[in-house]
Amino acid sequence: MKKIIITLAALLLLSTTAFAANKLAYVDLQKALNLSKAGAQAKTEIAELAKQYETEFKIQQGDFLKLKGELEKQAALLSDTAKQEKIKEYQQSAEALQQFQQNAQRKLQQEDGKRTQEILKELSEILKTFGKDGQYTMIFERSEGGLVYVDENVEDLTEKLIKAYDESKK
Repeated sequence: MKKIIITLAALLLLSTTAFAANKLAYVDLQKALNLSKAGAQAKTEIAELAKQYETEFKIQQGDFLKLKGELEKQAALLSDTAKQEKIKEYQQSAEALQQFQQNAQRKLQQEDGKRTQEILKELSEILKTFGKDGQYTMIFERSEGGLVYVDENVEDLTEKLIKAYDESKK
């Protein structure tokens, strides 16, 4: 729906005789997000968090494999009741390991989404200022807006946005 509205707005602009008076630009928010200092820092922090989860997962996995080995070695020697108890403990350990992995993935995705949204909100505010101060009629988003072709005469504000954003964080 968003792409259709943007396309219709662009067509309206193109069809008017006052098109020459309109000032257009575009920005690549994904690039700005990835290349800004805050974006790079967020990626680093999320990678560190992922490493912490991976370390914890390996510890729990080691305990699980140890329990599995014990069960395999002792299976023939254990009574039916003790064997059933070990199998139950093994299954609970497997479920806990799987649950930990799912929770870690979910938390990482949530943190990444949260950080991304915060940065995009700040970038959007800077773009609004660019639009007003630069007297732009429209500023399009290159990757999400579905821009397939942009004339070389249309200004790319991406580098300017990254610079302004990084300076706002000092």
